[in-house]
Amino acid sequence: MENYVVTFARGFGTGGKAIASRLAKELGIHCYENRILTLASQMSGLDEKLFQEVNEKLGKANGFSSFLKGLPRSYNYIARNEKFVSDDKLFEYQSRIIENLADTESCVIVGKCADYVLRGRKNVVSIYIEAPRSFCVERTMENMGVSEEVAHATIEKTDKYRADYYKYYTHGNYWTNPVNYDMTLNSEKVGIDNCVKIIEEYLVIKGIIPESKINRTKHSDTELKLVQ
Repeated sequence: MENYVVTFARGFGTGGKAIASRLAKELGIHCYENRILTLASQMSGLDEKLFQEVNEKLGKANGFSSFLKGLPRSYNYIARNEKFVSDDKLFEYQSRIIENLADTESCVIVGKCADYVLRGRKNVVSIYIEAPRSFCVERTMENMGVSEEVAHATIEKTDKYRADYYKYYTHGNYWTNPVNYDMTLNSEKVGIDNCVKIIEEYLVIKGIIPESKINRTKHSDTELKLVQ
């Protein structure tokens, strides 16, 4: 079967990262987020010739995938308290990594404008997870152990960063635009588990995975307690 990719964009506190991680686990594929940025940051310090050599080596036999799996995976939130500052070179390397992953394996990719980077590919499904502010605040307070005031500020600053990031690198498109995605799901109304189920069923409807691919095994919330 052809490789496929499910990309996720999500508001802070919506549970989007938990949904992405759970989906990947049920489908038996990898979920990538911060490790892509880690590798891109390392590679952006190389000159172009050296990068091409590394790129060729890592591009063989799922090299990027193997290398990324060796990098630490963060289960903690990343709140953006700074203003967005563009780094075109870093985004270029990050995009190359995302494209290489899409070429070499089935996977889930969270954030990083992956829906835009992989636009036009028939084997890519893009999801946006949203939820009311009250739901996001409650989840953020619970998972981060912060006050309501801090939760509100964290959500506002992080979502502003993500929106500015997306707008800049997609040349003016806006992050929450529903036409960017195959579907937008409200995680409060639908529920975390049901979001995963709906996405799986959509993958079947699209002919991307067979019905038999869906693993209905439940995973505990404590195992995937992710606030992003």
